[in-house]
Amino acid sequence: MFDLRWIRDHPDTFDAGLARRALAPMAERIIALDANRRQAQTQLQELQTRRNEASKSIGMAKKSGDSADALIAEVADIKRRMTELEENEKATGEELDGILSGLPNLPRDDVPDGTDESANVCLRTEGKLKNFDFEPKQHFEVGAALDDLDFETAAKLSGSRFVVMRGAIARLHRALGQFMIDLHTREHGYCEVIPPLLVRDHVLYGTGQLPKFGEDCFRTAEGFWLIPTAEVPLTNLVADSILDAEELPIRMTALTPCFRSEAGAAGKDTRGMLRQHQFEKTELVSIVEPEESDSELERMTGCAEEVLKRLGLPYRVMVLSTGDMGFGARRTHDIEVWLPGQNTYREISSCSTCGDFQARRMKTRYRKAGEKGTSFVHTLNGSGVAVGRCLIAVIENYQQADGSVIVPEALRPYTGGMEVLRADD
Repeated sequence: MFDLRWIRDHPDTFDAGLARRALAPMAERIIALDANRRQAQTQLQELQTRRNEASKSIGMAKKSGDSADALIAEVADIKRRMTELEENEKATGEELDGILSGLPNLPRDDVPDGTDESANVCLRTEGKLKNFDFEPKQHFEVGAALDDLDFETAAKLSGSRFVVMRGAIARLHRALGQFMIDLHTREHGYCEVIPPLLVRDHVLYGTGQLPKFGEDCFRTAEGFWLIPTAEVPLTNLVADSILDAEELPIRMTALTPCFRSEAGAAGKDTRGMLRQHQFEKTELVSIVEPEESDSELERMTGCAEEVLKRLGLPYRVMVLSTGDMGFGARRTHDIEVWLPGQNTYREISSCSTCGDFQARRMKTRYRKAGEKGTSFVHTLNGSGVAVGRCLIAVIENYQQADGSVIVPEALRPYTGGMEVLRADD
């Protein structure tokens, strides 16, 4: 959501930001609706004041025995006009809120312009690509040979985009999640949270999934939504709050299942585990003062990178273009891990600063010590990282010619000392 006063004061800047998102100008329409609503509110206040005066005069006239017919008629007319104005004010407000809630965040000035991922810019590349003396396989081929990744049985149970993991790979998957959550809590200063996996409409609205992206989520018959990411409940933990500046920054992490319908991904990544309806992810969320949000994005990105460094996985960090950036983001860093089986980099983490975009939707403010006024906080979120995609990267980068997979040293304390995954494990 946006500050209406700022839009009134900076209409050209607002429209220029929308244009970078490939959207038509909206400032003039928004300002007109806002003016209409404010005018209706002013008239309602004036009419209410006059009705109170007239009602008082009616009482005085009746006491003195004078005729109050004209005043009674005036009050009746005022009530009619107020009803019309209230309906107009409500309809205008709903139209205005509908427009504002459907508009994406404006990109930061330093975000590259572009229509899609082809305009993304590489910030840095880390790690050395391994030279294989054999043709590296994709993860689902390695997993099938190990007899530990079963897509066929999952399809019988649930349909496409699901997997059954067994044995050593199931253990490795669990180890990855535990390794990540320990790293972020013990070394990076995040507070571990176990949030609800089912949330109400207003929670998804607060982080920007509703009203525009409901089709990307799963909804139960009882009206709950399965979380698409732990960002949703974690960020909303501070909804409808006025925080003390001394409480900030607030840094939270959660290892949770996530559920996505992948409504817009028909035909994309249908083989393997890259794009699933159900997956696990270690999420990072920060609530900070506005002047700290830029540096917090760098910090968060570094925390996610450290996961891949500890696992010895090559990766690169990309700045997403305006055409590839998410709805609520002002700037996004994607971390892409190298997958030798695909011979390409694929996203494994996305770290974004949202400015006050989510805070306005959630009504989350903070107050500095000794000050009466409040300001909106800034929110950030990032994957730290996606567990299933990290499993893919480990399998593909550590595969051996005989079909086995070496377990990275950082994970061995979490696998009972297991050093190699073999078909008979």
